[in-house]
Amino acid sequence: MGVFDPQGPVALEERNLIVIAVVLMLLVAIPMLVALYTFAWKYRAGNKKAKHDPERVGGTWRQLIWWAIPAALIAVIAVINWKSTHALDPTNAIASSNAPLTIQVVALEWKWLFIYPTQGIATVNFIQFPENTPVHFELTADAPMSSFWIPQLGSQIYAMAAMETQLNLMADTTGEFTGKDTEINGAGYAGMTFIAKSSSQADFNAWVASVQNSSNTLDVAA
Repeated sequence: MGVFDPQGPVALEERNLIVIAVVLMLLVAIPMLVALYTFAWKYRAGNKKAKHDPERVGGTWRQLIWWAIPAALIAVIAVINWKSTHALDPTNAIASSNAPLTIQVVALEWKWLFIYPTQGIATVNFIQFPENTPVHFELTADAPMSSFWIPQLGSQIYAMAAMETQLNLMADTTGEFTGKDTEINGAGYAGMTFIAKSSSQADFNAWVASVQNSSNTLDVAA
């Protein structure tokens, strides 16, 4: 249900796209269902008054109209999807007065490693970033292919070994959001979750300082 509770501009656009597509399809689906049950009731075996002519053929114009409506709907949805696909390209930078924050993501078995190259820190299964600040994710994997997704912020994308994918997201409010691996890639994938925390800039700076001053070192052995 996080998809329908967007907390960022990308997730909001994706939610709106889902709603628009469903509403447009219902414009055809609802009349079709009404017609289906209407015809079934009108031409039921017990209705002797209904005129039923099984030998009748033709009705070319009726069939053209009948098929023109869903065809026009498909064309409209195709145009919307085409434009949305380019507008919501995960590599597109998000316009903001704040400079983007880069977080490198490495999918492991069965955890997420996050590296902040500018801040010189790293975390496991937890990330924090300021609100209203674009976050530029650089993703790869040292394990089976995983799917990185924060439903309330939008755009799932794959993390693959020997490859790097890009993702840009932003939270427009503070809070904690659940992230997950949605790729069924092994026995531990279901528990491969993480917390994405959006905070004020001051709280983020304080958190970075506390991690930098920590005595814990996240090296290969750890």
